[in-house]
Amino acid sequence: MMSEKYIRKDKNSYRIIKNSRVFAKVDTLDDAIFLRDLLVGKNWNLDDFTLEMHLSHDRYIAVAKIDEKLHLLGKFDNKPNDEYLEKLIKNIRRNPNNSKYGLNISRIFEIFMVKKQIAGEEHVFGLFENLDDAKFTRNFLLDNSWNVDAFRQVEFFDEDETYKIVFVFDDMVYVLGTFDDLEDAQKNIADCRKDFLNKIYKHKNGLANYPHLDRLTGHIGELEDEFQVKTCDDTWQVRSDVEDPLKDIVFNLTPWQKIIYDSVNDTFTFDELKVSLKRYRSKNFDEKIKRHLDELIRIGLIEKIDGENFRKI
Repeated sequence: MMSEKYIRKDKNSYRIIKNSRVFAKVDTLDDAIFLRDLLVGKNWNLDDFTLEMHLSHDRYIAVAKIDEKLHLLGKFDNKPNDEYLEKLIKNIRRNPNNSKYGLNISRIFEIFMVKKQIAGEEHVFGLFENLDDAKFTRNFLLDNSWNVDAFRQVEFFDEDETYKIVFVFDDMVYVLGTFDDLEDAQKNIADCRKDFLNKIYKHKNGLANYPHLDRLTGHIGELEDEFQVKTCDDTWQVRSDVEDPLKDIVFNLTPWQKIIYDSVNDTFTFDELKVSLKRYRSKNFDEKIKRHLDELIRIGLIEKIDGENFRKI
């Protein structure tokens, strides 16, 4: 009877240790004993573990070797399929320590950065306005050995089952839009590229604040050639004769408020607004739109007509 041999208790977890090497880390003593016994049965040879299913007390227990440690993937009343188990393995690889953002993602103010140490040097692979785009980029690069050349124009994001339009420039990844289905994403590549260029132009000229696009402000001409589109339409020319107070207000809107204001007709519904903004779809999409729409109502640029209809003032 080994009892708790090879098991060390931390503050909120249990580690399985032999000869100073940590073989596994779990939340409960029962799970630690279960994994310890499996390791003993295989003479502590992790190479004998790939993906295994064990039946204990009428429940299926899935275990796998991931990054030189043994992990308990989960306990199930019904045997899970291989596709679901592979997704669990991917999630552990992306966030083995259950940290806030997972591997290779950090946050600086409101910008999310994907970076990795390679050959002793820190490489930044992308700066993003939202965590979903950062996770998508990190996940893809983890699955493709950090090869930015593996990106296609449209890639699938398995965490929320959306499709993202991608552009790589100077080994940096940019996400230009998010869509629910592949056909919709492919149809909107040109529009998303044009919007992307206009964002860079606005940021360069102080018309909007997109700090994650700083590196591109000197490359607008190259990007126009790359995308075969032109930026800087009349709407965004800087004027020196602004006397209309409404124009002053519009000029000083936040990027999201300006996007919403420019996306609607004189009258519109919330559902129509969502459709016009679908290329910007991300987590908490509805809540984000409602928050900025309420602010536009507060400052007097939009008014609510009735329960479903809104109007520009």
